[in-house]
Amino acid sequence: GVPSTSPYVGATLTINGATIHFRVPAPLSSDQRADALLARMTQAQKLQFVAGAGGPVTNWYPLPLGASGYLPGIPDLGIPALYYVDGSLGLAYASAPSTALPSALASAASWDTDLAYKFGSVIGAETAAYGLNVNLGGNINLIGREPRDGRTFETKGEDPILAGKITAAHIRAIQDKHVIGGAKHYALNDQETGRTFADVQIDERGARESDLLAFEIALKDSKAQSVMCSYNLVNGVYSCENSHLLNDVLKKDWGFPGFVMSDWWATHSTVAAALAGLDQEQPDNPYFGGLGQAVADGRVPQSRLDDMVHRTLRAMFEVGLFDYPNTTGTIDTVADQAIAQQAEEQGAVLLKNAGGQLPLDPAAVHSIAVTGWNANVGVLSGGGSSQVFPTGAIIEGYPSLPGWSRAIWDPSSPLNAIQAMAPAATVRFANGTSASAAASLAGSSDVAIVFVAQWTSEGMDTPSLNFTDVIHAAPINQDALVATVAAANPHTIVVMENGGAQVMPWLGSVSAVLEAWFPGQRGAEAIANILFGAVNPSGKLPITFPGSVADLPHPTIAGTPNASVVFPVSYSEGYLVGYKWYDANHLTPLFPFGFGLSYTTFSLTNSYLSSSGRNFQVNVDVTNTGSVAGAEVVQVYLQLPDATGELPKRLVGWQKVFLQPGAKQSLIVDVEESDSSHPLSYWDTNSSSWQTAPGDYLVYVGNSSANLTQAGTVHVGS
Repeated sequence: GVPSTSPYVGATLTINGATIHFRVPAPLSSDQRADALLARMTQAQKLQFVAGAGGPVTNWYPLPLGASGYLPGIPDLGIPALYYVDGSLGLAYASAPSTALPSALASAASWDTDLAYKFGSVIGAETAAYGLNVNLGGNINLIGREPRDGRTFETKGEDPILAGKITAAHIRAIQDKHVIGGAKHYALNDQETGRTFADVQIDERGARESDLLAFEIALKDSKAQSVMCSYNLVNGVYSCENSHLLNDVLKKDWGFPGFVMSDWWATHSTVAAALAGLDQEQPDNPYFGGLGQAVADGRVPQSRLDDMVHRTLRAMFEVGLFDYPNTTGTIDTVADQAIAQQAEEQGAVLLKNAGGQLPLDPAAVHSIAVTGWNANVGVLSGGGSSQVFPTGAIIEGYPSLPGWSRAIWDPSSPLNAIQAMAPAATVRFANGTSASAAASLAGSSDVAIVFVAQWTSEGMDTPSLNFTDVIHAAPINQDALVATVAAANPHTIVVMENGGAQVMPWLGSVSAVLEAWFPGQRGAEAIANILFGAVNPSGKLPITFPGSVADLPHPTIAGTPNASVVFPVSYSEGYLVGYKWYDANHLTPLFPFGFGLSYTTFSLTNSYLSSSGRNFQVNVDVTNTGSVAGAEVVQVYLQLPDATGELPKRLVGWQKVFLQPGAKQSLIVDVEESDSSHPLSYWDTNSSSWQTAPGDYLVYVGNSSANLTQAGTVHVGS
């Protein structure tokens, strides 16, 4: 017989009712397959596999399949090429149009990991359909530190657990389509201003319990195969040659088995970067082109080069690039756009609804004034490398923008969608360039709906959190526009298309506010469904909306957009990101983290702990006490013992539940010490490890970070 210690596994075969038991060779692991292939590679082939093609050394040329990056394959060994494409919100800058999903922030606002998986599946399926196989999405940089960050819309919010879990769902779905997924930008790339010279200064505990924790959760829960290191420095060392970040934290502490690529042109050295843990230079080889000589003269060990190549090969085997070769196909436009619409409908957040202004009754509303730049033709999208060119006609932006990207409106007309929901009503439009004309239209209408838009993009941060200039040939002060329209009609509804948190000086004068984010190419239909009650809003804020810029940890953005020398960015607030900052400093935000209204009401009762200790369960009864079906997000927060020095409450779990009117459901939220989020632990700098302190942990349950009741106390012994 075959010894049980041999690499064989049991198998059975049934023939004519008889079962035969036998043993067959166990399948090789991705690591074993990578090692076997590595052993067949020449040194020149290995060196070919550590740098992209198409950058400044080879004089940039159009890459195959419309890719953003390209690593040529090795046909003699059957190694396929890698085609990299941006894609946080859909397939970006590819060879053909694709589905424009809503903001990643909208996905986080759904607080629904199953829906987030669908979101990621659109990206993965369309990437594969165009023959591309490495997705450069997975933007997980926290934005609570700098809500004016131009890339906020690509991220998943200020809480590391929520952001990590949503990102993990995106990546998992992408890799299930046999596309390499990953997380970026590692690490602490929280502003665009001077991003290539910003030196982030932060203590280890602050980093581990905020930005790094989000990465840890996303990578572990998704088994992501790639990480992109960022442009900025961290504690004096560029991220792409930061041995502490890449070797100590990522590869050693977290056991990350995949490969690390540089952001495009974020490499600054050959030997230092290779030894620090960078596995691929992108998009070309101005530094790693000299890696062969560095290995030959002993400055970089041969074993390090082999490890760099092994990690890439392993990732390719792990997601199935060898077993499921690239084939081009067609995208399922109808199905993918349906997911885009669902993501927006579940991610839009109702912030105000005075007097039950919403939902609108099409039988009772006879005239509607719609105001807003381009609200007659499309909905705004965010700019930069994540820009998706949607299926259907696009509405171009304008030249001379503050960033390097174009502004694009997705082809989904709010005006038309509103008219379709109220076919008997008179719906009239004003573009907002004249506040007086908009006010006149509003004053003669039953209801006024004002669409305000704030374009944001990679390569820039917004100058404020106000709705001032929209991207337009003649800039519009939209805050003043809203105030003028609201003065003419008390039934004014504001729909916001924007990248992140905003301040609202007009909030008290309008009847309703819907945060739509950048809503994607079925955004107008989703917004109209919410406004007229075909969909009951259930989104919850994944970020805090401050009362003013003065309340931010950093009222002034460090550095300058065109910085040419390294400058410090001090994150002295450490792990006090977002709602934890407001809690610790006793500040009342405009809207708290986790907040969102519904067209129905819910009660949370009979909350208690069914177990205690390092693993516990929070039980709570949720009842829909209103008259329409809807969803509530039950959120669980934990306050650590005083001995940890961490006083603000932290999110440790949640569950979203859909209920019919009058229905009640008993929910259980599990909190386990072994979870990748370290829910009970703090980072102990003395031992350089996560520690769970003995003492009493106060457990809270509610529907936002500012609306909580204590469910019990968990005692952890020494």
